[in-house]
Amino acid sequence: MRLGCGAFAAGCVLVEVLGVALFLRGFFPAPVRSSSGTEHQAEPPAPEPSAGAISNWTKLPPPLFSKVVVMLIDALRDDFVFGSKGVKFMPYTTYLVGKGAAHSFVAEAKPPTVTMPRIKALMTGSLPGFVDVIRNFNSPTLLEDNVITQAKAAGKRIIFYGDETWVKLFPKHFVEYDGTTSFFVSDYTEVDDNVTRHLDRVLKRGDWDVLILHYLGLDHIGHVSGPNSPLIGHKLSEMDSILMRIHTSLLSEERETPSPSLLVLCGDHGMSESGGHGASSAEEINTALLLISSAFERKPGDIRPPKLVQQTDLAATLAVGLGLPIPKHSVGHLLFPVVEGRALREQLRLLHLNGVQLSRLLQENVPSYEREPGFEQFQVSQKLHGNWVRLFLEENNSEVLLNLGTKVRRQYLDALRTLSLALSRQVAHYDIYSMVVGTVVVLENPARTNSRWSELDLLILVGTVGHVLSLGASSFIEEEHQTWYFLVSTLCLALCHESYRNCFPGENGESQRCSHMEGRFARTAPTAKDKSIGCDVLELCQVCQGPSSLHTLRGCEKAMVLASPWLIFGCCRLLRSLNHTGVQWAHRPDLGHWLTSSDHKAELSVLAALSLVMVFALVQSRCSPMSRVAMALGLLGIYCYRASIGHVLLPWQRGSTAISRGIIEARFVYVFVLGILFTGTKDLLKSQVLAADVTAKTVGLWDVYSGLVLLAALLFRPHNLPVLVCSLLIQTVMTKYIWKPLRHDTTEVTIMHYWFGQAFFYFQGNSNSITTVDITAGFVGLDTYVEIPAMFLTAFATYAGPVLWASHLVNFLSSEPSSGSALRRACFCYALVCSAPVSVYIVLVTSLRYHLFIWSVFSPKLLYEGMHLLVTAALCVSFAAVDQTHTSPDPGRAAS
Repeated sequence: MRLGCGAFAAGCVLVEVLGVALFLRGFFPAPVRSSSGTEHQAEPPAPEPSAGAISNWTKLPPPLFSKVVVMLIDALRDDFVFGSKGVKFMPYTTYLVGKGAAHSFVAEAKPPTVTMPRIKALMTGSLPGFVDVIRNFNSPTLLEDNVITQAKAAGKRIIFYGDETWVKLFPKHFVEYDGTTSFFVSDYTEVDDNVTRHLDRVLKRGDWDVLILHYLGLDHIGHVSGPNSPLIGHKLSEMDSILMRIHTSLLSEERETPSPSLLVLCGDHGMSESGGHGASSAEEINTALLLISSAFERKPGDIRPPKLVQQTDLAATLAVGLGLPIPKHSVGHLLFPVVEGRALREQLRLLHLNGVQLSRLLQENVPSYEREPGFEQFQVSQKLHGNWVRLFLEENNSEVLLNLGTKVRRQYLDALRTLSLALSRQVAHYDIYSMVVGTVVVLENPARTNSRWSELDLLILVGTVGHVLSLGASSFIEEEHQTWYFLVSTLCLALCHESYRNCFPGENGESQRCSHMEGRFARTAPTAKDKSIGCDVLELCQVCQGPSSLHTLRGCEKAMVLASPWLIFGCCRLLRSLNHTGVQWAHRPDLGHWLTSSDHKAELSVLAALSLVMVFALVQSRCSPMSRVAMALGLLGIYCYRASIGHVLLPWQRGSTAISRGIIEARFVYVFVLGILFTGTKDLLKSQVLAADVTAKTVGLWDVYSGLVLLAALLFRPHNLPVLVCSLLIQTVMTKYIWKPLRHDTTEVTIMHYWFGQAFFYFQGNSNSITTVDITAGFVGLDTYVEIPAMFLTAFATYAGPVLWASHLVNFLSSEPSSGSALRRACFCYALVCSAPVSVYIVLVTSLRYHLFIWSVFSPKLLYEGMHLLVTAALCVSFAAVDQTHTSPDPGRAAS
């Protein structure tokens, strides 16, 4: 059986998906660590250094604190505590920062700034790999040495309440726990109440050593409403009162026990100005860290501004506070203010143990470790420490001993900082074999090209190649939306020039486009014996043999042909102002921020209502009667859903009303989405059985497209509904006044659909940063976290632009009886133009794997490209499936 070029292209993309998956496996190697007892087996601590004398301190120092409470507030940005919001909404915490027995820090998290990798960093002190972004959705057991495992091995009793990610990372480590799902972002009340309800009972008990609380509500509010929502203030006030309850309880208990307790307030990551996280902006990586204990002495008037530290420093600090060995793979160093109140010998002992751990880790990872400045500094510090111990054991209490001890302490602190910095900058260990094999598989895909090019073809070629080459620069990746905005704007100008040239004939009285097309296809006219010619040549020859459709247009229609490029250009320019994305301008106020503010809810409500009406007007004309009714009811349900969750107002609403989760309204819309998709699929299957029933096929395809539009309208935030309207409007205008009158060939139409699909990906507010992924779309209509539906809805909402434009391409090419060859050509062209950036990009990433921005810029883009290729593979399979309705054999001919 001979495969059509559409099926061949779909197969090539699927092979490329496997190649990219293999490349990602090598580029993001997941560390495999032994789960045997030797992994966490306690090694004897390094003895105290001495010079000529024998030290009797060969064991770990005793714990600094009897109990440790870790209160982790998800997405606790540093300015939520140390900024104006902290002063206003967290007065007790602000008092502790300014005058209380506490040490405050700004803890810098490394990308990716998502929960699971950050928990690993806090507990292991190591830098998790970027692949943990994917594993964040289903966290595996943490096998790496960590504080929790060390504490359990030492007989510590640990209690946990909060994000169930901890339970997955540390199974069988907690004597008591209650996990809550972290992905159901619509809930920001009950998810925290389920943690707080255990507090009074646990704080009165004395049968635990470590208590960990992970609050999710603040992060969920950020995802839904952003950092400037009024709900943020209420949540911060709630967290402040909880902190006061815990601190007061610990202080009252300390009156009965000689050893102090430690209360840790921290965040796992920050929150961007759009409410998301995952990237490397200052708002996402800077988190608040507050260590509170009665053991910390502060003199009156001693005001210390928060000091910048690394998030990985907390693991070493907690280990020292609990009297545990520092985790083997920790790259952080002890936060010295925690131990500065201890005796000088104990301070030096703890700093020495931290230095031994870091220097061993450096020796394991850096072949030339002896030339590292930090290692040399540590060796010098260790020798000075030995001299100090000798003097101390000789009971020399002179000022010389104090001065030498102070010098040794300063040397240790410098050495620890240098060692920690050197280890933090160590590059990843790549699996080069998997990367090379994956690259070869990706680059194996063949390409076909035409030997002759029109002016528009050259523009499309130059634009596509230019975009691919721009992926080698980090700035172009961060601001890739600007590339696509420029390309679609240039395309609009080119189409304007072409429409003017065709509407005003040349000297020979014929449109230049038609003459060009006739000459072009006269040279490549197929014969009956020539079976290898491009898929769409025969179709386009047949189209161009007729009179130019421009001659049949009336005056107003010809005016619309001339005005259409300018209308499209205006829509694109308007959408650029709706969502500022990228890095350089993302923080600037835009129209979307204005609409989503609480002061402009009425304007947003009007805009959302008008947008839904426009969606119905643009889609309903080609729907089947049943789908038309379902579309109208579904759009009405969407507005009711947004009103129920407080995004828009109903006409009869005068004041604030109770806000629900809108589950019933959203599921009401899902019923109509599934109904429209079922109706369209049924018509497509009908056309498959009755090969001559072209009408059923056309209506079925449009119903499927309408169902996808309705689903996108449900998942889009209200201020993004104009993006959907403009997408439908541009598709309608280009179909009626550009593609058909100007008779663009299949390749040009396909690449235009691809370009506009990519542009609308960014018009939605997306970028190459993980921060802009709107995970709230994955929970529309769900009352609990269900992994597969949530991931599908999130992926569809993110890639709605490319998916809807590809779906429209199928509808456009299927509207003609002789569209079979065009569909096959379009499938091959779409696969090629989507595959080219991925193929080139993995080569660029391989060559740039030691680049400074490899993890903050290039790696997120690689994940986006991999996901985009997977979406493309699904679209190409759909192309090939629709194409089968045209190539299925006639039953009567088969029988004969």
